Amino acid sequence: MNDLTDLLTRLRGHRPVEWDQLPDFSLYMDQVLSYMDRQVIRFDGDDGLTAAMVNNYTKSGLAPRAEGKKYSRDHLAYFTAICVLKRVMSTRDMDLLIREELRDRPVREGYAAFLQSLDKALNITAGELEARTGGGELDDPALADAAIHFALLSYAAGVAGSRCVALLRERKDPKGKKEKERD
Repeated sequence: MNDLTDLLTRLRGHRPVEWDQLPDFSLYMDQVLSYMDRQVIRFDGDDGLTAAMVNNYTKSGLAPRAEGKKYSRDHLAYFTAICVLKRVMSTRDMDLLIREELRDRPVREGYAAFLQSLDKALNITAGELEARTGGGELDDPALADAAIHFALLSYAAGVAGSRCVALLRERKDPKGKKEKERD
């Protein structure tokens, strides 16, 4: 299997598990870290979750604190979302979005909505990749062209995501916006 076929296979089929498939028993930190490696698409150990990150996310309130030294399904749902989102947004923005998504619903429902959106995004990207490669290897210029294409899609989606977060933040704190305008 070539590298692009492997990527396409992962984009099409690798998904975090549904809520009911998350362990229904508590895990220790090392088990959480190992579990998160299977929840998200990763290559060659890039950008994995570490114990220090878990501690920082819980200290900042982005994820709930451990229950003793153990982590539950709720924690796994939070960490799954964090592991995906940390590649594209700041902790501050993740905090706002996660809080907003869970404001009026249980973690289980927020996690399901997150998985549905992630599934759509991965399928769109897989379709784009398949259209560019036809399922085969690309020569260097075509690979560079594909990389630029996906980087620009990422840029465009990032601009849209950042603007949506900014608008949400303004709605949550209109006074903060007026203070910035005066400065």
